[in-house]
Amino acid sequence: MRFRGSYVRRVALTALMAFLLSCASSQTPEAREPRGGAEVEVDPLPSWNDTGAKAKIVEFVRAVTDPEDPGFVEPGLRIATFDHDGTLWVEQPMYAEMAFALHRVRELSQVHPEWRTQEPFRAVLEGDKQALIAAGSPGLVEVIVASHTGMSATLFETIVAEWIRDARHPDLERPYTELVYQPQLELLRYLESKGFKTFIVSGGSVEFMRVFSEDVYGIPPERVVGSSIETRYEVQGGKPSLFRLQEIDFVNDKAGKPVGIHEHVGRQPILAFGNSDGDFEMLQWTTLGSGGSRMGLILHHDDAEREYAYDRASRIGTLDRALDAAAGSGWVVVSMKKDWNTVFPED
Repeated sequence: MRFRGSYVRRVALTALMAFLLSCASSQTPEAREPRGGAEVEVDPLPSWNDTGAKAKIVEFVRAVTDPEDPGFVEPGLRIATFDHDGTLWVEQPMYAEMAFALHRVRELSQVHPEWRTQEPFRAVLEGDKQALIAAGSPGLVEVIVASHTGMSATLFETIVAEWIRDARHPDLERPYTELVYQPQLELLRYLESKGFKTFIVSGGSVEFMRVFSEDVYGIPPERVVGSSIETRYEVQGGKPSLFRLQEIDFVNDKAGKPVGIHEHVGRQPILAFGNSDGDFEMLQWTTLGSGGSRMGLILHHDDAEREYAYDRASRIGTLDRALDAAAGSGWVVVSMKKDWNTVFPED
């Protein structure tokens, strides 16, 4: 499914920016274009304020792309990994994929009348938030398995595409695909224009994110790493199919993220961007690697006016351990409030 409107315009603008940047020397962090005989700098990150965070990003990119710099990294090794929820798009007050799962449970309850008295499904159907919280991770897994399995991979993709097209954020009342972070879209294009290969590495399910990753972020499905469901190949009526089984295959979160990157990317990142303790190990594995410059970044949600403000006490996107470790690890903490002049496209 293709997304249109504001995102088509935004993709066109960012593509133009990438073209201009590609014309620049690899030794300069910003593109230049002639105007009246004079060179004019083109800011590759216009939605980023001119703060220390932006300066560190630009300097890092300059170092890894300058063959004369000790931090130089060959283009084939320039791997950048980005968490998804809370790093590339909004994750409060509930992960988008969880909103999708709850929606699916309500739909499927028509053929599962037993769910009306069976936890955690009763809690979902009655909107009992306290019971859902009490169900914990085991309850969450039950909801995910019930809503994501028992169908072909093709049917699941169709269901996700239709939901993501129609769903609206409960607070901001906009499609989730409009609630991506404009500064991060610019950063993705900037890195790619400098020879980086960008990946989404998320605890969310890979099959869910791959439906829209290319349209929304310009990141193709093969560069999305996430949690996965057990899948079986079968032939029915002479047609091959992939059937989604009722089992979790892999959880790509916390210590699972370096494992997922190793298995699906095959190279250690030199830049990792996250926003929660679930990204701690990915940041650690990236920045403790050897050879050339390396960078870890954490997005701190501290802007209650334009988005949300949360960190240590939040059940969604908890940022505690990683925030404490940031200074000693050399990770750059990006303040949404101070470092970004825009949050969402066309704000």
